[in-house]
Amino acid sequence: MDIRHSVAAFFGRHNFDAEGPTVNTVIDTLLYDMEEGLKRDPSIPIGTGPALDMIPTWFMPPQQPPKNTSVIVIDAGGTNFRSCLVTFDENSIPSISQLERKPMPATDREYSKAEFFDTIAAYLDHLKNAADSIAFCFSYAMKITPAGDGEVLQFSKEIKAPEVIGSLVGQNLEAALMQRGWNKLKRIVLLNDTVAALLAGASTAVGGKKYDSYVGFILGTGMNAAYIEYQNIPKIASNSAGTVALPAQIVVCESGKSNKQPRSDFDEAFAKKTDQPQMFWFEKMCSGAYLGSVASVMIRAAAADNLFSAGVKKAFASIADLPLIDVNRFLQAPYSDQTPLGLLLAGGTEEDREVLCRILDALIMRTARLAAGNIAAAVIKTGKGKNPALPVCILSEGTTFLKTYRLHDAVIAHLYTALTQKRGIYFDVVSLDNAITFGTAIAGTI
Repeated sequence: MDIRHSVAAFFGRHNFDAEGPTVNTVIDTLLYDMEEGLKRDPSIPIGTGPALDMIPTWFMPPQQPPKNTSVIVIDAGGTNFRSCLVTFDENSIPSISQLERKPMPATDREYSKAEFFDTIAAYLDHLKNAADSIAFCFSYAMKITPAGDGEVLQFSKEIKAPEVIGSLVGQNLEAALMQRGWNKLKRIVLLNDTVAALLAGASTAVGGKKYDSYVGFILGTGMNAAYIEYQNIPKIASNSAGTVALPAQIVVCESGKSNKQPRSDFDEAFAKKTDQPQMFWFEKMCSGAYLGSVASVMIRAAAADNLFSAGVKKAFASIADLPLIDVNRFLQAPYSDQTPLGLLLAGGTEEDREVLCRILDALIMRTARLAAGNIAAAVIKTGKGKNPALPVCILSEGTTFLKTYRLHDAVIAHLYTALTQKRGIYFDVVSLDNAITFGTAIAGTI
């Protein structure tokens, strides 16, 4: 039997559409959530109304780049906690010093609120009083206050610190730093990594290059997007504190919470094993923290459905969840026996190798469609980019996006079709070394 047909039948039995969801389906469902999320916060029970938080940030990219100033930068991601000092010279050229990397608190076990912030404060001892402002890139859902602090709404990426939810990050961190003898800080500003990416993208508009608007996109451990909203945001139109809404401002979508994309049996089976099975559906379908586990569910299911020869079937039937890096290594070198998957295939057949390649490639190509739909929806929501001389700048970051086999090029191809060919919207996907660090530092000077 043709292996393509066997794999297609396997996908069909498990509700996995190898050609879907289409990019336009992803765009349309996300635009619903984005538009409704600007009117009201996500609904309870889960599954009704908008799923995205659509968080206003109360600021825009600066008109002029910062110069002659230093900012302490913190980047709390899904795996690592990075801290450093960023200094902008008289020509606005940034430099990084005193960089340290630690494990992200609460990834290994549950932390109390006090332990969470005390740990972060201890991580910053090497930067004590190095600057009077801190810019904190906190890559989790939070409500940004007009003063620039962030109230934690929810943790993703399996962070275990439930007492921190509802807390103001800047306020609690400042208190912990004061206990360690720090001088009074002028400001602690909170931002999402997608906002940092957007701000970094805005800094690339030099040398005769201009952009109509900006989007920041992250596909690494998690997945999210930020864009500039040029319309009034209904849910903050009557702010209780009397703060006047800006005519335009950066909005963080919290895209990973989208719950309106069709899910396969593989996605459902994996989600049941996570801390919050009914949350972050979209992110669990395609981000780096989860993609290897979804692939492992698919491999075990294929073994159960007899898609492999006897020896390989036995090896794959009880395979432990693999990290994405091992899936990626196999796809990049499917005939190598120096990878975990390649080693298990060493005693198998050529058909075994083809089956595994087809299954894993289909998963990565679905990720490309989901990621492209996410980016495209943010670009469309800006309402900009109709002039080819003034495209929308998309700064995309994250190891999953940049290093996963065939993913980057597939996303760009989908964007060209969905945005430029179908809708007449022009875009540039740009990159910048240390983009998140520099973008975060820029926020600390606004």
